[in-house]
Amino acid sequence: MSLLFIISLIIYFIHINIISTRSLHMLQQNRYNRGYRYIKWIIKNYKDNFLNLNLLFFIFVFGIFSETLNNISSYLFIIITLFLTYVFVNERRKEKAKLPLKYTARIERLMVTNAIIYLIPIIVICLTYSEEYQSIYYLVLGILSFINYFVLLLDNFINRPVERMVGLHFEKQAKEKLASMSNMEVIGITGSYGKTSTKNIVYDILSHKYNVYKTPQNYNTPYGLMVTINNYLDKYNDYFIAEMGACKTGDIKELCDLVKPKYGILTRIGLAHLETFGSEEAIMNTKFELIESLPSEGIGILNGDDEKQLSYHIKNDCDILWIGIDNHRVDCYAKDLELTYKGTKFKVKFKDDKNEYAFETKLLGRNNIYNILAGITLGRALGMKVTELQKAVKLVMPIEHRLSMSKYYDINLIDDAYNSNPMGCKMALEVLSMMPGKHIVVTPGMIEVGAKEDEVNREFGMEISISKVDEVILIGKEKTKAIYEGLMKGKFPNEHIHVLNDVMDAFPLMLKLKGEETYALLENDLPDSFNEK
Repeated sequence: MSLLFIISLIIYFIHINIISTRSLHMLQQNRYNRGYRYIKWIIKNYKDNFLNLNLLFFIFVFGIFSETLNNISSYLFIIITLFLTYVFVNERRKEKAKLPLKYTARIERLMVTNAIIYLIPIIVICLTYSEEYQSIYYLVLGILSFINYFVLLLDNFINRPVERMVGLHFEKQAKEKLASMSNMEVIGITGSYGKTSTKNIVYDILSHKYNVYKTPQNYNTPYGLMVTINNYLDKYNDYFIAEMGACKTGDIKELCDLVKPKYGILTRIGLAHLETFGSEEAIMNTKFELIESLPSEGIGILNGDDEKQLSYHIKNDCDILWIGIDNHRVDCYAKDLELTYKGTKFKVKFKDDKNEYAFETKLLGRNNIYNILAGITLGRALGMKVTELQKAVKLVMPIEHRLSMSKYYDINLIDDAYNSNPMGCKMALEVLSMMPGKHIVVTPGMIEVGAKEDEVNREFGMEISISKVDEVILIGKEKTKAIYEGLMKGKFPNEHIHVLNDVMDAFPLMLKLKGEETYALLENDLPDSFNEK
């Protein structure tokens, strides 16, 4: 075995560990293949994942190595490996990751498993080396590099028993800690959308009187809740607000079994994650797992303007409090809404109180009024006075990426990057329409709504065409075809539609399109796993 061949194996091993970081990133973003999300992502993005420079590994060794001398093939293998590593590192450096890869203990375990998986064929090659088979060795290594995304899937499967044991340990620890905090009560929040906004708003309202802790960021999975409980909750907390995410039936029940919520808020039921749930009925049943897990002395807060919630037969005898805007046959509703670009004023009427109470908030949009109503209703049920609620609502801070305002030079940005649903998109357009000056929409459309993706995006395009929008910037030619069709159907001027593949290119374009006063709506920022090259 030549020294050159050994060097080529070392370089290959370094290369494979570097390129595996993207596979790990996508596996993490797709919840470690929970609900087969990672597999679906691989299939959906097969062109970007496989029809790329990595094909050179396979084509090159298959077509040329068999015709070359061993030393020449080693040189060529080293050159192409180094070239591909350089290209990969350069591309990763340029990427603007919405959620960068987090090097958690689980990721580190996967990295070790992945290294072992790739070391096995290298060790076998070294132990059984024969000069006449050198080109075949390179071919095998090339194929293993080409199918790296699937190798990570194998790593994830191999690690499953270990992760299960780790999960059971942290689950036991979390349950014991919660049991020791008998004075603290848990508030669960779920829904197809609006969970994070509601969580932050309820937190701001209750914190006016109580010591409250909430799950940080997007910690809405079993592991996320366990980490929050084990690392952050303390004996002084009165309430723990647990955001609960789901992508398949049983997910919410699993979270409820962990934290045992006494209070539950269901935001809205829509099409989010329809692709993984399979049906709208499955989505509805899963979301109501929260309400049906509450104890009989618990309280569930539901939206009386949501037909899906109104039609559902609740299999629980806990108290149910309804909120609404259009529906006044509820326990708490908002009326006389004054929505402006500076904030919102409204009145609140309680079922058991003949008085009406004036509220105001810095938050924009009708959807945020529903979220505030949920916080007001729960706060009142927990003993807060109306005057305390009024002060708390006035101090509620805008939530980043959820109809929050910021500046890009002299352009006013309405950042709605995390709202990817038909209702949220419609409400965001209403907010944009209230603003003075020129209006621009920047969007890649909605995702994870299964077979209805084209339908809802086409409707979104038509909504844009009948709104006060001057320019539309679509991100991703393939993904935004349905929006474009909706725009055309609504007779939106074609010369005011701009199609780009990278959202970062939209910002300099906005500067060219802006008027004296300009508001740009950033509607939905796709996860990195949905980026279109």
